[in-house]
Amino acid sequence: MIKKQQLEERLRKQVKYKLDNDQDLRGYALKADVVGEEVRVEGVVDTLKEKQRVESLLKSIPGVKTVASAIAISTDGAIKTQDVTMEAQEELQLDDRVDPHHIGAESIGGHGTVVLRGHTDNPEELEAAIRSASKARGVTRVIDQVKTTPEEMTLDDIFHSQVNNDHQ
Repeated sequence: MIKKQQLEERLRKQVKYKLDNDQDLRGYALKADVVGEEVRVEGVVDTLKEKQRVESLLKSIPGVKTVASAIAISTDGAIKTQDVTMEAQEELQLDDRVDPHHIGAESIGGHGTVVLRGHTDNPEELEAAIRSASKARGVTRVIDQVKTTPEEMTLDDIFHSQVNNDHQ
């Protein structure tokens, strides 16, 4: 029993150190506890990318088997669906690895869900688009609907491609 408590205490110290010393996360006052080999973390961050960073950082600690995340994504005030779309589109345009003629973003459902649509045959471009959209304020989830295989464009694809070009 003492050995289990010692292991949990060691993990608690490592978790606290990681969260307190990460320059991108230390300002969020995240709270974490360790039960067995599971880290339970809670708090509020600004973006989906930061939430994913916390989870990845904690999973990288030797001895941690799972991370139970109760991290919420929040912004300073209400953000509208069209604002989330605009922020996600801006993040895509700022990333040189993403061609906005290939991939566009649209917020749906009013809860921070962003759908990526378009076509690319470059897996690195798609991954960059997902990461970029995750950095946008108000985004809580990114859904990938980007076509990655060569095929005929549907009318919907042509419409979304044209809409993305019109925003340029």
